[in-house]
Amino acid sequence: MSAQYRIGIDENGLGPRLGPLVVTAVMARVTEEGRVIAGQKPRGALEKRLGDSKAMVAHGDVALGEAWARVLGAKAGASFDSPDDLLRAICLDPREALVARCPSHVERQCWNTQGESFTAPDAMLRSIAADLRRLEAKGVELVAVRTVILCTERLNRDRASGLSRFDSDLHAMERLILALREEAGAPIEAVCGKVGGYSRYSNAFGPLGGRLHTVVEEGKVRSAYRFPGLGEIAFVRDADANDLLVAMASMVGKWVRELTMARIVRHYAGLLGQELTASGYHDPVTGRFVEATSLVRREMRVPDDCFERARDSAFVE
Repeated sequence: MSAQYRIGIDENGLGPRLGPLVVTAVMARVTEEGRVIAGQKPRGALEKRLGDSKAMVAHGDVALGEAWARVLGAKAGASFDSPDDLLRAICLDPREALVARCPSHVERQCWNTQGESFTAPDAMLRSIAADLRRLEAKGVELVAVRTVILCTERLNRDRASGLSRFDSDLHAMERLILALREEAGAPIEAVCGKVGGYSRYSNAFGPLGGRLHTVVEEGKVRSAYRFPGLGEIAFVRDADANDLLVAMASMVGKWVRELTMARIVRHYAGLLGQELTASGYHDPVTGRFVEATSLVRREMRVPDDCFERARDSAFVE
């Protein structure tokens, strides 16, 4: 398939105990040569700055993910002076929609911006900007970056309605594909990280459910589908380590996930007047954070569904 637009999509935060699930897409306009390059793993100097975000961006040190978000956001035309400006610019959903279900006394838990600032050094930003210029010269022009934030309350609500985290993840990917197809104004080729180890996706589609499509292939490593007028969508195992655009999406998503989790920690640290830390994952430090905040959360009537994810029987750690 010859595609004028290619999209890479990945998730961050599928398995944590606290904080949002983040699904991010990066879209490029590609030539035939550029399409091949975009579908390969990072090489040369780029390999030092782009790859599996879980290996390259650590909790508490997200400068590299931030740098990718800033450079890609600027390349896509976003104007921003702060992390929250950038987050608003790349979010698929407007802030009003994201906070619509937040109880007024709980909103600051996830949306306070006090003390936030950019930390990526200028040299890192220049290196990534140079990476993008080299890619553009080879036929890969980055044109859009979008992210979907699924908060804890949304994940718990989906679960109560019978949807697993895998379903929530997949449906967010579908929404991003449809939005970017509209933005591109032409059929797209999308590569997504495998969702839940599924081999067959047709019956699990949400926003794409009911749309006419053909199965290109279905397997443990790759499952692909062709939609008339929309394009081709593939779900590929380890795509974040082997596909340039998926790797970029993973890096941006890691920054979004860490930024939003840091807000939760900072909120309760301020209320308790003490130093706190937590990655949000299933680890002892996060466990101590949950315990340390239990009393203040109870006093402030913070709904459990807004703070901690219910255990998903369909999810295996």
